[in-house]
Amino acid sequence: MSLSVTELQAALDALGKLEPAIATAIARVGYPEPRIRARGYETLLRTIVGQQVSVGAANSIWRKLEAEVGGGLSPDALLGASDESLRAAGLSRQKASYARSLAEEVNSGRLDLESLPADDEAAIAALCSVKGIGRWSAEIYLLFAEGRTDIWPAGDLAVQIEAGRLLGLPERPTEKATRALAEAWRPHRGAAAVFLWHHYGSAKAPV
Repeated sequence: MSLSVTELQAALDALGKLEPAIATAIARVGYPEPRIRARGYETLLRTIVGQQVSVGAANSIWRKLEAEVGGGLSPDALLGASDESLRAAGLSRQKASYARSLAEEVNSGRLDLESLPADDEAAIAALCSVKGIGRWSAEIYLLFAEGRTDIWPAGDLAVQIEAGRLLGLPERPTEKATRALAEAWRPHRGAAAVFLWHHYGSAKAPV
């Protein structure tokens, strides 16, 4: 379960005490809404389907997959589908391979999405065992679907841009620098990321 409204706001209030620039930004653009995704296989499969395409295109492919594959797109149904049917639904050969990898990992029990390791780095490593799931996708899943409070997707471009802007840096920090600058924000880095996305998309964001 993702962070609730109350949990998210409490974490941001705590962050505001650690970092005055965040408190000032909250006063300017307000609190973000929680970002919530369902835990489990379907959310990760949707992540694969949605890579490098628009939201509309991803939704269209998903509907076609349901029509072609059936079975609620379960791992069994996906593994039993032909390459032709996956391509007919709009999946590239590469994405079809990624989708099958996820289905195989879940079906075999090697990836148990109901009991991922409690340690965040170990959970990221488990998710990255799936072809097509990189660190960013794993972090987004853990933040939105599991509500892990200290996930920090430092490789995200918007997070880098807004962290640099709020802290008054002369240029966008690198992923390594973005990861380092948020060390002081533990254990609330997940809330910080949600706020930075909110700030990035706000018309009131310019500082």
